[in-house]
Amino acid sequence: MDRYYGIGVDLGATNIKAVTVTEAGEILSQAREPTRDNTGERSSAVPIWAQAVKRLIEDLESHNGAARWLGIAAPGLAAPDNRTISLMPGRLAGLEGFDWTRFLGRAVIVLNDAHAALVGEHWIGAGRGYQDIVLFTLGTGVGGAILIGGRLFQGRQGRAGHLGHITLDPEGAPDIVGIPGSLEAAVGECTLSERSRGRYLNTQQLLDGLERGEAAASSLWLKSVQGLAAAMASVINILDPEIVIVAGGVAGSGEVLFEPLNRFLDDYEWRASGDRIKLVPAALGDLSGALGAARFAMQSEEP
Repeated sequence: MDRYYGIGVDLGATNIKAVTVTEAGEILSQAREPTRDNTGERSSAVPIWAQAVKRLIEDLESHNGAARWLGIAAPGLAAPDNRTISLMPGRLAGLEGFDWTRFLGRAVIVLNDAHAALVGEHWIGAGRGYQDIVLFTLGTGVGGAILIGGRLFQGRQGRAGHLGHITLDPEGAPDIVGIPGSLEAAVGECTLSERSRGRYLNTQQLLDGLERGEAAASSLWLKSVQGLAAAMASVINILDPEIVIVAGGVAGSGEVLFEPLNRFLDDYEWRASGDRIKLVPAALGDLSGALGAARFAMQSEEP
């Protein structure tokens, strides 16, 4: 083809999403397939999901020509050189330290998936035009990302933006990284069955209960949203962003989430100038991570 483009891949626990996109943000094509994490025999020493990523890239390039940039988003902490995921316990066995540049034989930029989602939203999504942004991702767990002065803030070890691991209750049980009473434990789907004493096994069941008018669902939902609002107000005080974006499956619930969340923020947010935070859902759906991975790879080449 006669114009440069990049490929972004979002390696999730359930699905792998891949896109081809130009520097102007025009999506040329996309593809996806199941991740199959630990669900079958490996045909070689290479993990099944790595083979799938390679296959998706080869298929996209067969229709669009060779990509100039290649970025991969995945869960876990990205190494400081953005070449590998340095830490990802419990999922995607083999991902930690997996060298994509060596495996694919070309330069690959690797990024945490929530970080990538924010890069994508800042580029062509809900965060376009803003320079200081916080993103919360709500799903199985709680993740996040921070943009300061138009640039992604990853921190010294890639830990920056892991907003699920902030404390709401110092006397609570430790979460997977040892933080007591964390936001992730209070809000994430990973603890929903425990928090509901087995009544709701996933968020969709909880939302269905809300729709049926079940008191237990309403009480649990409002308690979760209250915890999210308290954490959000705390982060707003620390970073003073222009906008907060909410991404992930729960964000798709619309006013069921945003109406009580805004109500709690009316009580908790410190509005020194009288203005409330601009709070919006993510705009790019489940392609935000793949688009952000491609964009971050493009930016890595910029002076």
